[in-house]
Amino acid sequence: MGIGSYDTQHQARPRYAHLASNLADHHACCAPLGLIDGSGHLGQYQIGRPPWQFALSRAKDRPVSPNRILSRLSPADIGLLEPHLELVDLPVHRPLEGRNRRIDYVYFIEAGFASVVANGSGKPGIEVGIIGREGMTGLAIVMGYQRASHDTYIQAAGKGQRIRAAKLREADERSNTLHRAMLRYAHAYLLQTTATALANGRSKIEERLARWLLMADDRIDGDRLPLTHEFLSLMLGVRRSGVTIALQALERKRLISRKRGNILILNRKGLEKQSNGTYLTPEI
Repeated sequence: MGIGSYDTQHQARPRYAHLASNLADHHACCAPLGLIDGSGHLGQYQIGRPPWQFALSRAKDRPVSPNRILSRLSPADIGLLEPHLELVDLPVHRPLEGRNRRIDYVYFIEAGFASVVANGSGKPGIEVGIIGREGMTGLAIVMGYQRASHDTYIQAAGKGQRIRAAKLREADERSNTLHRAMLRYAHAYLLQTTATALANGRSKIEERLARWLLMADDRIDGDRLPLTHEFLSLMLGVRRSGVTIALQALERKRLISRKRGNILILNRKGLEKQSNGTYLTPEI
């Protein structure tokens, strides 16, 4: 992405070298594999942090977060964030960021998902990105900025953890491996938004709808998606009548069914085929 990581990295002190080696072996065998890999230099010694024995004990005691970024951080890096993280409920329509407004909190979503919506001058907004348990809000903070470029709000209710932007910035500056973990997600998010731009410009509405339903399904447990015509119209940037026609087309092919504001996915493989290459596997 052309964004370099910070050069400051604190090496493990000699008397902790054997403990750092043991931690590295533990993380190498236990860290989950995936697109966003927060593993790094586990021999890193953070100034002002507890000794490695205490850090390892805390890592074993804390529950694993469903959030992909947090769950893949090293014990040292999660130790930088953990004292400042707080659990939050994320109801539908809750705003997480406002366009051109200062970012006060960064959210690591653990259930549900948020939509990032760009607003044209005097025109209705259109969704440009989705953030679920694979990621985080506040990428502007990671890139060195303080204000959001777009509106971000919850579209499928869930929960997550949040941290003050100032505390995340402090932790980011102390750890190269934490910074790289967040940059990896920033790259994944950039790939998603690029695919969205291509789909919006080149694909039919049925293909775009199929892609979007697959992306939503990736981020929600179960096959039932709580989505309305009005919401889908905003997300796809088309009129509600166009959404209705596209939904009916997918229903005729027995790919989905609709009932009381919910969409039930009947044939995921069929939806992937219907997306006509616009859905990246995996997108998270």
